[in-house]
Amino acid sequence: MFDLKELEAFSSVMQSGSLTQSAKLLNLPKSTLSRRIHQLEKGLDQALLRRESNRLLPTEAGLLFHDYSQGILNLACQGRTALEELCHEVSGELNLYCHDALLRSWFGPTVTAYLSEYTGVNISLQAYSKDIDPEMNNAIGICVGEEPVTSLRTELIGTLRQGVYAQPQYLSRCGRPQHPRDLKGHKWVNLMGNPDKVIRFSSKELGEYDIEMPTSRLKVDRFVLQSDAIVKGTGLGLLPHWLVKSRLRHHPGSLELCMTQWSGPDLNVYILYPFGQKSKRVRSFIDYVRRAVPAQWQIDG
Repeated sequence: MFDLKELEAFSSVMQSGSLTQSAKLLNLPKSTLSRRIHQLEKGLDQALLRRESNRLLPTEAGLLFHDYSQGILNLACQGRTALEELCHEVSGELNLYCHDALLRSWFGPTVTAYLSEYTGVNISLQAYSKDIDPEMNNAIGICVGEEPVTSLRTELIGTLRQGVYAQPQYLSRCGRPQHPRDLKGHKWVNLMGNPDKVIRFSSKELGEYDIEMPTSRLKVDRFVLQSDAIVKGTGLGLLPHWLVKSRLRHHPGSLELCMTQWSGPDLNVYILYPFGQKSKRVRSFIDYVRRAVPAQWQIDG
């Protein structure tokens, strides 16, 4: 009889090619993960993985056994799900990931409220990044921006509208832009991944306007760093209205909207989750997130 923990360790490394990455995703010491794979190989009397450069690659036996191990893991998952369905209580473990822009402002409080209602569920929550792949441990993720390329199911749950914001003192010194063409005379704080060559602005009354942006004085990879830089007067920047309103509740008067008739590119918000049969806790959490989506996101969408 195979040990399911050993099979899970092998399956994870097969997908990641890295003991370090899989240990992080499974929340295990690297030594424990390595020991489980070694015990599995010892029980099978076959080497399943081989090291090539900085990656672990499957041997011929590893490729063959992986299909069988996935079948065993899937059957075990279905068995746990079937047993959960016999119990009225929603319980078990959830692995969650969320884009940092929404982690503190929306998703964190949503998770806390969910835990208060579903006391039998335990949650692991991490910031979503390029280094973390929800596919690797059957997780639920929240991402912002372009629709991700993934084998998970991707569901659009909202849209964030954006505008150009500045520190009030900066506008007093440098003037307030009224039209996208006025931005060329201003310093710019950009978020990595946002367009840095041409941005399309839109207005219900005035139509669309494409502008070639000036070189960014500062590029950052977090919305909070971008808004902090703008608040300090480093320059102008595109920010989601909803996030700015959340910040202004704690720091009133720190940011002002420019070009009130114009909107920047929209940012979509997606929830990612596995296809197929889902446990009670997964279904309950997805439904809870859908109900928790702010009305402004739905209006904006």
